[in-house]
Amino acid sequence: MTHLDLAILGGGNMGRALIGGLLRQGLRPERICVGESRQEARETLSREFGVTSAADNREAIHHANVVVVAVKPQDVQAVLAPLGRLMEQSHPVCLSIAAGVRTRALREWCAAGVPVIRAMPNRPALVGAGITGLFAAPDVDAKHYALAEQVMRSVGEVVRVDTEEALDVVTALSGSGPAYFFRLAELMAEEGVNLGLSPETARRLAIATLHGAGLLAYSGDGDLVRLRQEVTSKGGTTEAALRALDAAGIADIVSRAIRAAADRARELAGEFGPS
Repeated sequence: MTHLDLAILGGGNMGRALIGGLLRQGLRPERICVGESRQEARETLSREFGVTSAADNREAIHHANVVVVAVKPQDVQAVLAPLGRLMEQSHPVCLSIAAGVRTRALREWCAAGVPVIRAMPNRPALVGAGITGLFAAPDVDAKHYALAEQVMRSVGEVVRVDTEEALDVVTALSGSGPAYFFRLAELMAEEGVNLGLSPETARRLAIATLHGAGLLAYSGDGDLVRLRQEVTSKGGTTEAALRALDAAGIADIVSRAIRAAADRARELAGEFGPS
């Protein structure tokens, strides 16, 4: 791997996912230090991954060339602001995965000259099957972007977006997206029970269908229209179901859902920005 000395501020689910992904790709555990306030979490991280952890974030970032901000959006300012002087000296890449916290705020809380990159991963990163949207301002060097991309590729695919506003759409589409598919599978299983299946059978059928459809989409050329058409025989059961979905306005429902999530992402930017 390209040289990485990594500090992860926050030992929660996404921080743990990144640690596991990077270790699988060959990064040595001694090159990772986690800033985590909870002693029990620090002990667990050391036991399960062999990484160093510290209660003091200043200690965690001391030798880092990439600092991953993996705390809740409302906690980002409290975590970053005390580190500004130290980051001004060492100039690590600040890679934030906190939803909604804008680059302008991150730069204010870090220090002048610290390269800031925002990432929006999604929950499948926990099993190495995530996808992350990355945004870097034009003044961020390509070498710094490459470090951030390397970190996020450890848990799945990476796509670059050209504007920070586009990350709100990434949040709505892929960041929140797994919940949409889970909700659909949940409803499918419920209706299977209503039509006579046992709850366990209906649940297994829905989950396996969700999993298999994802594999089909991912393993092919990604032509979603063609994939749908191949399942839909003229005059058959699938065609009847799709007609019912269209008649119920599924296209409008999905459009309103994605827009609502994107709007909320923009609202979060205002809530968690600098005062």
